[in-house]
Amino acid sequence: MTFQELDLVSLTTDLPEEGLRAGATGTVVHIFHRPYTAYEVEFTDSGGATTAMVTLTADQLRPATD
Repeated sequence: MTFQELDLVSLTTDLPEEGLRAGATGTVVHIFHRPYTAYEVEFTDSGGATTAMVTLTADQLRPATD
């Protein structure tokens, strides 16, 4: 699966070193194309403050659903 900038995504795996659990929702803010496709995803709290900014591969993400 590929994602676009500003897509809302959910984690498919826990990232304890970042304080994130599977199902956490974030926004794709940048796409890297080299050396392989990866996505910079920003996670925020309910007030909009950034809690984590993580580079992830497509297999670590899925589209977020309502």
